[in-house]
Amino acid sequence: MAEPAPGAGLFGMLAEFDRPERLIEAVEKARQAGFRRLDAHTPFPIEGLAERLGFADQRVPLFTLLGGIVGAAVGYGMQVYTNHAFPIDIGNRPLVAPPAFMLITFELTVLFAVLFAIGSMLALNRLPRLHHPLFDLDEFHLASSNKFFLLVLGNDPLFEEERTRAFLETLTPTRISPVEHTEVPE
Repeated sequence: MAEPAPGAGLFGMLAEFDRPERLIEAVEKARQAGFRRLDAHTPFPIEGLAERLGFADQRVPLFTLLGGIVGAAVGYGMQVYTNHAFPIDIGNRPLVAPPAFMLITFELTVLFAVLFAIGSMLALNRLPRLHHPLFDLDEFHLASSNKFFLLVLGNDPLFEEERTRAFLETLTPTRISPVEHTEVPE
């Protein structure tokens, strides 16, 4: 594991808000202040929040496309190989009959696309993660019911504990909590 960035003592600083509008406003102000490593936790999806957080990762759809292409090639290639390796001449039909191969080709295209999508999503999100530092905060359970949280991650280049806390206080959150690392870096 790489050395922790500035603010290595903390995983991040968490601000709690009571309304989604306040969270969106806080995200916009944090981005304007120069913070780039932000995360938000809400009890329901908020339209436009991902874009405001700067989330624009398009790798999962690319892996899904790659999986579909690999699946189609495997499905079609498997049938062509089988028919050439074990030829059965029935009524002088051709060994390679593309219309007959489409069902298995389609099925493996879908199967591989789904497997690549799920596998890439898990790998890119570094899942399964059995414990997250936010789970140690007593108030974080409210993220699933009625509170909205903005997390400034400790590996943000601008993260300094006092400076980040002072910035978050200007956003007038309900509460600000430091989030400690719970895993020992290797």
